[in-house]
Amino acid sequence: MNLDTGRLLGVAWDVAPRLPEPFVLAVMAAAADVTWLAHGSGVRRLEANLRRVRPELSARDLRRLSRRGMRSYLRYYAQTLTFGRLTPAQLDARVRASNDGWIRARQAAGESVVLALAHTGNWDLAGAWAARQMPPIATVAEKLEPEELFQAFLALREGFGVRIVPLGKGEGSSVFRTLVQIVHEGSVLLPLLADRDLSRHGIEVDLFGERARVAAGPAALVAGGAASLATASLSYERLTGERRRAAGTRWGVHIDFSDPIEVDPSSAGRERVVALTQAWVDQVAAGIAAHPQDWHMLQRVFVADLDPDRLSSVDGRAA
Repeated sequence: MNLDTGRLLGVAWDVAPRLPEPFVLAVMAAAADVTWLAHGSGVRRLEANLRRVRPELSARDLRRLSRRGMRSYLRYYAQTLTFGRLTPAQLDARVRASNDGWIRARQAAGESVVLALAHTGNWDLAGAWAARQMPPIATVAEKLEPEELFQAFLALREGFGVRIVPLGKGEGSSVFRTLVQIVHEGSVLLPLLADRDLSRHGIEVDLFGERARVAAGPAALVAGGAASLATASLSYERLTGERRRAAGTRWGVHIDFSDPIEVDPSSAGRERVVALTQAWVDQVAAGIAAHPQDWHMLQRVFVADLDPDRLSSVDGRAA
């Protein structure tokens, strides 16, 4: 039986906001366990990626980690599907930030900050919090099918005050030009999910001792010195006591901002972009290693896992 994931999400988007959040979280946790037990291609890919993060684990322990990973992955959807009912106080209570002072200071001075992110924790929750606490904020959202689902996600994020630049197939160059303009406007916080990019613009880096392809965008935007570059590690944390009561849930998100990323100031051009990219990847990898269950990577990212013919075609176009 073939399932249309996009349309299933569309149905969930209509139904979930009318249900109690604890019930939605419980349903998604059960769905995660069922999916994990079925051990389909997505779960197997997640385990292959997690094996790079934790190579010392036995097969049994890796399976346990992937179960936690699937629960974390579907928790993201449960929270996102019920965002619409959050009050500002609940949103603030659900997110805890570390090392954000220097970013606020640079924004106050009129400088933009680009954040390279991995698919970890709940980036939508973190973005909604940042839109309240560290505005202005802008980001890129890949266009989804069906169109109605994309528009629902778009309305949700813009409703929290996040400026969205839509990205469709073949629109990478025009989107990058828009991001350059946004960065030069000053004071903006620009988080970009960047831990996977198999396009001709992707940059090959070292990730957990293997080669992987990631996005060039974060480094390319700051290579000329118009903005600072950093990373933000997002992970789930259990809430207790007063914070749990204020948040209205037992799950919150911790945003751990890195220090500004610097490389050899004499580097320039592509050499500088590659050096900056490897630097932020090292920071992101440290965050993933600390919380591997929250890395929602159910797709191919390591070069060894990629189709050789497709990879050769991509590299040929890049050259």
